Amino acid sequence: MVMLKLTNVSFGGTSAIVTSMALIVGFSAAAASVPPIIAGLLILGVADNITDSLSIHVYQESERLKARPAFPATLSNFATRLAISLTFVLLVLALPAAYALYASIAWGLSLLTALTWLVARQRGASVAREACKHVAAAILAIAVSRAIGMLILAYFH
Repeated sequence: MVMLKLTNVSFGGTSAIVTSMALIVGFSAAAASVPPIIAGLLILGVADNITDSLSIHVYQESERLKARPAFPATLSNFATRLAISLTFVLLVLALPAAYALYASIAWGLSLLTALTWLVARQRGASVAREACKHVAAAILAIAVSRAIGMLILAYFH
């Protein structure tokens, strides 16, 4: 069984949360229908996840970590990213597009805040300060994705 340690899920969790929100917002701004949004989330949850997990594994090998501790970290990163991506897929499937957009942002920021709370508490850092930094970075990614979506829509419409 794969042990889900905070250090093993924090990278994958953060990546899946922020990228999923940004993808949904960017695709929505480009007036994408539900199928391309679902496809993007699944590609993120599987193909991009495999490459990130492989990258982490190769990095760990380059740091000369033994295979035994590196493999569970790789698997838990993969499982975390896939599970989080699937929660966003469910939101997009279950809700009308306008509601799914806002629900995805609320869900993602809630997950990011919860993960930040866990990491900050473990480090003995200020939860509020860390949450502000992490949410600000997520909002930046969302804003840039929205701008890209709007530019694509304007250019190709």
